[in-house]
Amino acid sequence: MTVGIQVPPDQGTPGRTASHAVRQGSIGWMALPAFLMFVAFAVIPLIGVLALSFTQWDGIGDIHPAGFDSWRDVLTDPGLPNALWVTFEVMFLSWAFQTPLSLLIGVFLAAPHRYRGVLAVIYFIPLLLSQAAIAITFKALLDPNFGLGAGLGVDLLVQDWLGDPTLALCTVVFVVSWQFIPFHSLIYQGAVRQIPISLYEAAQLDGAGRIRQFFSITLPQLRNTIITSSTLMVVGSLTFFDLIWVLTAGGPGDATRALALDMYIRGFRANLMGPASAIAVILVVVGLLLALALRRLGGGRDTGSQLEGM
Repeated sequence: MTVGIQVPPDQGTPGRTASHAVRQGSIGWMALPAFLMFVAFAVIPLIGVLALSFTQWDGIGDIHPAGFDSWRDVLTDPGLPNALWVTFEVMFLSWAFQTPLSLLIGVFLAAPHRYRGVLAVIYFIPLLLSQAAIAITFKALLDPNFGLGAGLGVDLLVQDWLGDPTLALCTVVFVVSWQFIPFHSLIYQGAVRQIPISLYEAAQLDGAGRIRQFFSITLPQLRNTIITSSTLMVVGSLTFFDLIWVLTAGGPGDATRALALDMYIRGFRANLMGPASAIAVILVVVGLLLALALRRLGGGRDTGSQLEGM
């Protein structure tokens, strides 16, 4: 006689489902303050700037509707392509300069060193300084008559760093990179420490050296981190204003007049808040497009760990 075995139904499933729903609801309520802050300080001001771009306002008097006049003035201005070009130049050159140095410093600091903590603090100091203070300091150091080169008697350093268009742009890129390399190095340092040591031990057993381990293990494991760091660099370069303003004021000529600086000059120097607001909207749109492009380059929604599925 065959005895049938009755399998009891899973009594824990409804309870687990209800508990999961409660946890999801709790997480939603915990995220509500951050969402309200985002709406209050990001969405609402952006809507206000967009509305202001269709008006005529000098920043003090009454606001008058102007239709598409502000947009027409901005888009037909011959200085706009130059400002966009300078912005993308600073963006690409600073990214190309910061990424490899940040990656190497981050990997170095992630390794066990006796003075790793002291070195990390020293590397992090530039990020704690004000951009205006950094610009004033470098402007004094690069002075061809009384700067570092003249004081040390090094002819190579006695250049018109801020008077030549090419040298001025390179100087801006160098100063920007000098300040923000520590931040991205810290990101890479944390990411490298998350890589399982077993991968390196297996590579050592296979006879792989440090260079081979770096290119075969470290770089692939840091793919998502590189995308994140690059997004911060690219989007952040759209907002460079105070450093460029103090260092070069957009000169010589318009060699370093980036889009954010152009927005400031139009809005607070020429009292044209409508065109300045239009440029602000352009900056937001360009930043969103670049962030989406980098996210797609990094694999779209695939932002999980490189070890998933192993």
